[in-house]
Amino acid sequence: MHIQVINFGISVSQEDFIAEAEGVAPVFASMPGLVGKYWLGDEDNGVYGGVYLWEDQAACEAYKSGEVFAAVMNSMGFVDPTSKDFGVLEGLTAMTT
Repeated sequence: MHIQVINFGISVSQEDFIAEAEGVAPVFASMPGLVGKYWLGDEDNGVYGGVYLWEDQAACEAYKSGEVFAAVMNSMGFVDPTSKDFGVLEGLTAMTT
C-alpha cells in the first residue's frame, strides 16, 4: 500500500469547490490502482485536500504522471497545492486494523 496526501487552499467558495469536485469525483471511482480517496476540508482555516490509498507506489506514480493529476492540480481554484507520498508500514498497520 502507498498513501498520497494532497493539500491546497481554494480561491472559490467551499460550495463552488464541492460543486466542481462532484463532477470530478466519478473519475476516481475507476482509477487504476486506487483503493480509496478521502476528501478533506477545513473551511475555518481554508485548507482542503485528499488522502489517496493506492495499491502500491507504482499506481501512485502512474497517477502523478498522468493527465488527471495535472488537470486536477491546475484547476478547481487550487492555491499552493502540495502532494506528499508515504509508504505504509504494513506490519504495524496490520496490528491496528
